[in-house]
This record gives sequence, C-alpha cells and structure tokens, in this order.
Amino acid sequence: MFIVETILGILNSSAFGADNFKVGNIIMIAISFVLLVLAVKFKFEPLLLLPIAFGMFLSNIPVGEIFHMNYFVQESSANINWAELAAHGGLLDYLYLGVKLGIYPCLIFMGVGAMTDFKPLIANPKSLLLGAAAQFGVFAAFIGAMLLGFSSLEAAAIGIIGGADGPTAILVTKDCAPHLLGAIAVAAYSYMALVPLIQPPIMKALTTQKERCVKMEQLRPVSKTEEVLFPVITCLIICMVLPDATPLIGSLMLGNLARVSGVVDRIAKTMQNELCNIVTILLGVSVGATATADAFFGSIDFSSLSAFFTSLLTSPLGILVLGLVAFALATFGGVVFGKIMYLATGGKINPLIGSAGVSAVPMAARVSQTVGQKANPSNFLLMHAMGPNVAGVIGSAVAAGVFLTIFK
Repeated sequence: MFIVETILGILNSSAFGADNFKVGNIIMIAISFVLLVLAVKFKFEPLLLLPIAFGMFLSNIPVGEIFHMNYFVQESSANINWAELAAHGGLLDYLYLGVKLGIYPCLIFMGVGAMTDFKPLIANPKSLLLGAAAQFGVFAAFIGAMLLGFSSLEAAAIGIIGGADGPTAILVTKDCAPHLLGAIAVAAYSYMALVPLIQPPIMKALTTQKERCVKMEQLRPVSKTEEVLFPVITCLIICMVLPDATPLIGSLMLGNLARVSGVVDRIAKTMQNELCNIVTILLGVSVGATATADAFFGSIDFSSLSAFFTSLLTSPLGILVLGLVAFALATFGGVVFGKIMYLATGGKINPLIGSAGVSAVPMAARVSQTVGQKANPSNFLLMHAMGPNVAGVIGSAVAAGVFLTIFK
C-alpha cells in the first residue's frame, strides 16, 4: 500500500498530474521542437536558434519551476521582485538577469563589433543611406502596431523587429514591454534565420533583370587611420545626439576599435570568440525561457469568435505576424532606396544591395550576392552589400535609441 501511495504521489506532483497538465505547455514544447529542427537539420541561425529553442522547451515543462516571468514584470519595468527571486528563483531566473539588466545584448554587440569590418562602409559612405532606408520597416511596423491597439511602448518593441537585430530588439523590449520579450525575441531571431527565404522574392519583385545585372566598381582601399577613427567618431556623434543608444553603440565601437587598432589582439580575439560564444548561450537560453504558454496564450479571449480574433491580433501570436511584416517592409525600404540610388547614379549602383540594409550580418549581404549572381554569374556584390549591412547594425541601434529616448 505504501508503494502504491508513493507512486501516486510522485505522479500527482509530476507534469503528468491532472492539475499540472496544460495544453498550452504541450503546444509550446512542440514549437520548440520545430525550432530545434530548423536549427539542427536546416542550420537556420543554429548558434542562437538552438539555445533559444531549448530554453523555451525547459520553461514549458509543467511544474519545472525553472523560470518565473512574474518576478520581472512589475508595475515598473525597472523593478525586480528580489525577495521572491532569492527565495524561489530557478536557474533560468538567475540567467535572465543578464537580459533584464541589459548586460547580454551589449556584450553581444561588443563581440559583433570585434567581428565587423567597416571598410566597405568607409569606402562607400553612401551605403549608410541604404542602412538608414531599411529602418523604414521599424517605424512602419511601429505605426501599424499602434493602429492595431498596442500601447506606444509595445509598438516600439514590436517595430524594432524590423531591424533584424536580436540584441537590439531584446534591449528595447526589456525596457518597454518585458511581457512581450519571448514573442519578440523568437520573432527577431527566427526571421534573421529565415533571411534566405524571406528576402529573395521581395528583391526580385521590386527590381528588373537589368537592375539585378548591374556590376559595381571595385571599392577603394581604406587606410588604417580611417579604420581607427571611424569607431571613435561614429560613437561620439551618435552618443552625443542619442544618449540612450550609448550602451549598444559604445559596445559595438569598442569591439571594433579593439579589432582595427592592432594593439590588443588577445582582447579582440576573446571578444570575437570566447566572450561572444558564452554570452550567446546565456542570452539564447534565458530569452527562450520567456516564451511560455502563459505569455503566448494568456491574453487570448476564447469567449466568442469575434473576441478570439480581436485578442489574437494583439497577442504574442499576432506579434509574430507583425514582426514578419516589419522585416518585409525593412527589405522593401532598402531595395526601393537602392533603386533611387541606381537612378541617381546613372545605373552604377545595383539596387539589390539595399536589401542588406537590415541588420542580419552577414547573411543579408550573402543573399544580395546570391540573387545578383543568379542574374549575372560574373557579378560579385558581397563587399558592396556589406556596406549597407554593417550600416544596418548602426541604424538599428540608432532606431532603438530613438524609441528609448521617446518612450523609456
């Protein structure tokens, strides 16, 4: 009898207990498995998608108690329930502090800066305009989210998905709408991973065969002095104008200065490799943990069909759709401005490089190269596309600074 009662007690306290089993958790676990397949089998942004998917999987295991979003979403987004966190916090609660306090995104940007070559942008400063034009998706999605009924803070967090920059999206969301962090992080990184599928149809629809075949002149050489001055001057100008962008831009340019200065090779290599890899693991797992069943399905009203569809639009599931629209509009903005530059320069600029204005480095630049080479096998657009691509990194951080300045 004792053995039977013990077994029943274990079952009741486990995830299989009648009160613990929730359909929403099973759905989210299934979604995490889909993301794992995309990462492992299809190699879609696996460095981020794999830890995000596994974090989502862990936090949705019923009664696992490994993550508690309610400890971090208080009346003020700056507040943390330290008492509950200390007494009952799980592993992912502690890891999530790096997200909540804005540490992980800035460290990631430091690593990105150390890996980024700004020479294509320095050699062709006009490509900065393409990176700026791609931010059209950010502000268009922001306006669209406002019209759908999201608050200004939520709309700002949703709009930043269009920048295709995961750390930037996380930094804005954790300040503006922390309850949406799971959906926005999953959307941002998923669409970054799906760049090769999302962008080419838009690029081909907006350009002609003649435009796609344009061969661009080789970029001029960039001096060491220009390389060293660029991160310093860029950081000074942007941070003076938008102080709220300082954490991201400062981290990005510090990493780049370590790379180009040539005097701290050990530090630069650590930023590129060990630091970036460790923080990527911690960021991915802790962000994935925010994608819980309650976060995704808790705001949906099932009382009637009309209430269901209305609430669905403003739920995290609706955010995934809005994020896709934001990313598509960012690609649209970059390509359209690329066409304008094509006309203004008498056909010397291939509009395809405008699609690389989104901040998905270097995948978006590779897509520009691939689409251009299919139109003209002798076309080599990669280095030309890297200019708008790295400009998009700066542009997304500036857009984040604008939102934080206005709404924080």
